Amino acid sequence: MKVVELLPCLHVLVFDHGQAYLWSDPDSLTLIDTGHAGSGADIASAIRDLGRRSEELDRVILTHWHPDHTGSAAEIAAWHDGVTILAHGADAPVIRGEQAGPPPDLLDWERPLYDRVEAAVPAAPLARVDQELADGELLDFAGGAAVIAVPGHTEGSIAIHLPVHRVLFTGDTVANVNGQTMLGVFNVDRARAVDSLHTLAALDADLVLVGHGDPITSGGAARLRTAAAEATAEG
Repeated sequence: MKVVELLPCLHVLVFDHGQAYLWSDPDSLTLIDTGHAGSGADIASAIRDLGRRSEELDRVILTHWHPDHTGSAAEIAAWHDGVTILAHGADAPVIRGEQAGPPPDLLDWERPLYDRVEAAVPAAPLARVDQELADGELLDFAGGAAVIAVPGHTEGSIAIHLPVHRVLFTGDTVANVNGQTMLGVFNVDRARAVDSLHTLAALDADLVLVGHGDPITSGGAARLRTAAAEATAEG
């Protein structure tokens, strides 16, 4: 795992498959996604290396149910009694194992990529969800964090917007690979995912933090507007 500072209070944790983000407030820590199963020890080590303690982790926000995002949620939830696991209400039953997650509606070119990813990413252990989120909720970290519903990648996909800092966590609605910002792949409903990309493009964000690929460190909103227009044109 690689740890990269994006802001003094924000780090990206890069795994073999996907990434997670750690936000540091003076009195608490927030983790956005958890990587694949077995990443918990590396995340705890990263927290220690940053001079913090795992006991300071107050909340884990899961942007959607896929195993490269929820894989270590159960392990991290057991670190201490004060960890709250949050996810959208539509994806929470899948994370808890109460129902199966629907498969994506793959484009032809996505299928070989999906097969490789599915073979490489281990299944996520079932995890509890302590708080089910809905669109428009405001969470108490980073000066106020807005929950943005972005269905399409999964039914319960969410983004997190930090307006005070002009930071946006997109989950897998957005990818930024090889310098190209684009609609994320493996969507259950591509049309809704495109609509959700337009929703994100309308937000005031400079630093855009994607589920896969490099963080967009400046001019994020403009990059999202271009990606949204291209996705609409592609149909």
